[in-house]
Amino acid sequence: MLNILRQSLRTGLVTIGDPIGSFNPPPAWRGTPRFDFAAWRDARLAAAACPTGAITVLDSGASRTVKVDYGLCIFCGGCADACPEGAVRMARELEPPALRRGDLVLSAEYEINSNGVQTRLLSGPARGSASGSIEETGAAVRQAVHRILGRSLAIREVDAGSCNGCEVELHALNNPLYDLERFGIHFVASPRHADMLLVTGPVTRNLELALLKTWRATPDPKAVVAAGACGISGGIFGLNYAVRGAVDDVIPVDVYVPGCPPRPESLLYGILLAVGRLAPPREGLRTAAGQEE
Repeated sequence: MLNILRQSLRTGLVTIGDPIGSFNPPPAWRGTPRFDFAAWRDARLAAAACPTGAITVLDSGASRTVKVDYGLCIFCGGCADACPEGAVRMARELEPPALRRGDLVLSAEYEINSNGVQTRLLSGPARGSASGSIEETGAAVRQAVHRILGRSLAIREVDAGSCNGCEVELHALNNPLYDLERFGIHFVASPRHADMLLVTGPVTRNLELALLKTWRATPDPKAVVAAGACGISGGIFGLNYAVRGAVDDVIPVDVYVPGCPPRPESLLYGILLAVGRLAPPREGLRTAAGQEE
């Protein structure tokens, strides 16, 4: 016992005060793709290299529309490797969570020549970004949690068909480094005890009904966080005979956390962001048949 206490004193405090503001990834970490739209000359190469269709190109006469969907992106780096001019690079930074699915999509308009090369950027992308540190957000969240829910926020994690990559990152939130419970947030075993659902993986058809029942069993007010590219869009699995698709095809979603898998910092920020979205239930719910109830 004395050895344990001695080691604890030597180790000291390991919890990161501001995981986002002091984010320092390892050297080999790939990060998120960033695009220099003005310098980009041929988006077709990146679109062809993208395994999930996160980059799309639509030509109409002498103009081209290029869309980049971070909700589909698995951060593989294929787009950066396919662009020799360096217009696409893998940045050592996190892609912030979004309150709306559309906020994860960038769009740019180009003028192209007869060879399909982009000669001039006509209109570039504009998108809002998250601001404020985790500690600042956490302080506001604690007040919101206490006002709306009492003294804590209970989360039920739902694996709707993931590869368990997101679960590994979620487990890290409970370690001393991130210490999720300092914000009054903890995971629970039953949706009947939960205030929030955190859903990972593409929704498989075998688990669609289970996800819907879990959402119905969670008392109001409640929020839903879709974690990872699979939860946001179906990711690498897409839509097929075994996969229903994105989480918001089945239940309403309040926050989208991109990544494959998203790092603990992104998941923590998404959870804190979602608390401000707790509200009375929305009218209607998409069912397997696509009808509202």
